[in-house]
Amino acid sequence: MRTITIKPNAISHNLGQVKKMAPHSKVLAMVKSNAYGHGVAAVLPALQQGKQQADGIGVATLSEAIEARQLGWDKTIGLIEGAFTLNEWLQAIEYDISCVIHHQPQLQWALDNIAPIDSATRVVWLKYNTGMNRLGFDAEGVIAAAKRLHEAGYQLILTTHFANADDSAHPLNAMQIQRFSDVLSTLQETISSDIKGSLCNSAGIVNFPEHHYDWVRPGIILYGSSPVIDKNAQELDLHPAMEFSAQVIALQTVHTDHAIGYGSRWTAQRDTKTALVSIGYGDGYPRVVSDETYVTVIDNTDTESRRYRCAVLGRVAMDMIVIDVSTVPEDSALNSKVILWGDAPHVDEVAAHAGTISYELLCRLSARPKRLQI
Repeated sequence: MRTITIKPNAISHNLGQVKKMAPHSKVLAMVKSNAYGHGVAAVLPALQQGKQQADGIGVATLSEAIEARQLGWDKTIGLIEGAFTLNEWLQAIEYDISCVIHHQPQLQWALDNIAPIDSATRVVWLKYNTGMNRLGFDAEGVIAAAKRLHEAGYQLILTTHFANADDSAHPLNAMQIQRFSDVLSTLQETISSDIKGSLCNSAGIVNFPEHHYDWVRPGIILYGSSPVIDKNAQELDLHPAMEFSAQVIALQTVHTDHAIGYGSRWTAQRDTKTALVSIGYGDGYPRVVSDETYVTVIDNTDTESRRYRCAVLGRVAMDMIVIDVSTVPEDSALNSKVILWGDAPHVDEVAAHAGTISYELLCRLSARPKRLQI
């Protein structure tokens, strides 16, 4: 059975870690792309448990924002790419959604269609392009936009996005921080002292604690992956929020000098006991992984579960992979549970072996695996 198991308590724990790192900032928790593949319906309650509560959530599209409202989220929703059309701006007002404004058409929609005074849409996240060079006004443009929006009655949060926050030593980080700080100070001094700031994503929260400002915007860190290059998830005390698992469906011995799978990528150097596992790229497991990739096989035949680290052999197919089960007792290998990622291996490890990042693996999972929640 192909299974994705979501652990809301892990998300709550990780949110608590964010709050420890940024104790004086509000938290806009990112739940875009179906909560990084974890499922918005499963994640939203975890962001509201006990003391570890998010102050708002961030989404990429209006449909994601509306889904969150329909699921009962009644706090701030930030539409981080803003409205794509005038009609979306009007819908944002209808659903009480706060929007990023990052270019001239969005600015004009906001000025021509001012949200009611008690509407969450009266809070605008004004995007400043400090060096990422994707979305946002330049320094002159953002100051001019802020002035017009403030005069129209909008509350402003200046925001930007790091290009290299995962690498604390990258020289562009200091430049982006300085640009942001300078413009925020200008806005507060010349327009309104009430203008807020939001600089840090997950990596920024870890690497730049002195620059958290009023709002932080954690994403991947909430789901248990490390956002930085020099610390792993365990070192940051993050718990994986997803376990991706499958099942051994057949066993066979591959003899010396015989190859396995498409492209005959792996050849046995000795007679090797192998298992076929019911998972593949059709489920979202990466097709291309290195020879260092492993899975964990759980033997549940005893009262205590035993775990075995087993290498992935050959090329991943659409519906199955082959693993080396030489160390697994023969009478317990068939039908055993196989962990593709979770506690071990961690999704960050699998991503590294696939030459990608955990974000991609989590977001591209298909609808075929059964979803569970504990």
